[in-house]
Amino acid sequence: MTTLTANMQIDSGPRLLLVCRAAIEAAASLGVNYFSAVGGLTPGADPLAVGIAIVTDCQWFSVRKEPKHHGLQQQIEGCRLRPGTRVLLVDDVVTTGGSLLKVYEHVIATGASVVGVVALIDRGEFGRQLFAEYDVPYAALVTYRDLRIEPARGSEFAASAN
Repeated sequence: MTTLTANMQIDSGPRLLLVCRAAIEAAASLGVNYFSAVGGLTPGADPLAVGIAIVTDCQWFSVRKEPKHHGLQQQIEGCRLRPGTRVLLVDDVVTTGGSLLKVYEHVIATGASVVGVVALIDRGEFGRQLFAEYDVPYAALVTYRDLRIEPARGSEFAASAN
């Protein structure tokens, strides 16, 4: 498995490549060996989605918090998701999983299927628990344990999850 450090900054191409390869390995360790698109909530997931798409030669997309109010007024930008598209969701930091759940719902609404979720940093256990309820494999490259911080608590972040 690719070695990452908890204080690594993803501020260059080689570092992004390292993180993207680690995310691909994490997905494979979950049994997610094939996906045809990768994406998540903009802007946090964007570098990971584009980098993973380049490494795996798949498509990428970004989900906006709100649809654009002009142009095509889309909420999902990038590749067109449709039935049969196998999606790997990615995120930079997961605290409650609420943002990822919204992305999941938008992706499922297109008819695509979410085959796995990989987070760069997981600040607690909420993301893992949330996606276990949906039978979606979940992995994080770095956890609160690796960072030696207290896990996010439910009451502390309950409002942001809704």
